Amino acid sequence: MKIEIWSDYVCPFCYIGKKQLEKAIEDTGYGGQVELVYKSYQLDPTTPVDSNTTVYESLAKKYGMSIEKAKEMTLGVTERAKEVGLNYDFSNLMEENTLKAHRLVKWAEQQGDVTALVETLLHSHFIEGKRIGQEAVLLEIAEQVGLQRDEVAKVIANDDYKNEVEADIQEGLQLGVRGVPFFVLNRKYGISGAQPQEVFEETLRKVAEEEGLQPKLKMAGSGDTGVCTDDSCNF
Repeated sequence: MKIEIWSDYVCPFCYIGKKQLEKAIEDTGYGGQVELVYKSYQLDPTTPVDSNTTVYESLAKKYGMSIEKAKEMTLGVTERAKEVGLNYDFSNLMEENTLKAHRLVKWAEQQGDVTALVETLLHSHFIEGKRIGQEAVLLEIAEQVGLQRDEVAKVIANDDYKNEVEADIQEGLQLGVRGVPFFVLNRKYGISGAQPQEVFEETLRKVAEEEGLQPKLKMAGSGDTGVCTDDSCNF
């Protein structure tokens, strides 16, 4: 089955939803039978590339509240993140323009699997507090996941793959994406937001049934003790 994921790298629920989907795929036994396609979305494309505004300051301005209220606002998200094994630290986060990160991922798709790159971008921002809107940080991340630094530098330095990013955003709008994360399964079912785990699992099973997919066996016990093969027996 094919799952398209509209998300932004500064969206806290996008990282949570990603972890929920991955766990749902593992728990339902459909690992290896799911193609994940990452689609671009920008929560705020007007964010300055050179912004030195903290996330707390950004939230306070957006919602007309104090910094202290903004801090309180993030506590629930932090607790939600812990449920899926993520330790968010909003005190280290700055607002970021993610266009370059999205362009990088679009280019990397042409080179192969972008799973590690997407994970590292999210982890770098939410866990390590890195400035993922900055070229130097993106080069470091790209190198970390095995991409060629020189080639990445050329992509980041100009507007390469900007049209592809904008196309993703427009495609999402046509499908009804008004916020992220947004998951589209086989262009038939949509899941908006980091829904309860059961929603992901139930939808995966529904699509798998329609596609005639069988879950992998869940092995009990450990090792191969007490097994005979054509060559030998393990006692």
